[in-house]
Amino acid sequence: MRRVLRTGMAAAVLLGLAACSDPYSPGQRALGGGLLGAGGGAAVAGLTGGNAATGALLGGAIGAVGGAVTTPQRPYYGGYGPPRGYYRGW
Repeated sequence: MRRVLRTGMAAAVLLGLAACSDPYSPGQRALGGGLLGAGGGAAVAGLTGGNAATGALLGGAIGAVGGAVTTPQRPYYGGYGPPRGYYRGW
């Protein structure tokens, strides 16, 4: 029982840390998606009686590709400058 609890706590910590990434960096999104996918794949394979290593490998690969492909563009906050004469008082 202690081993299961210890493994569950380690998985929860790793999954929590996997969510800490820059949402606009394709590399970090691929890494985060891979970690989350590996954890999810291992958990599903373990619960269904399959091989957890194979589930982690497939889930990590799918998560990494999904994280890299779905990277959004950074928002543009530049806009236009103030109107002419704005700083001169006229």
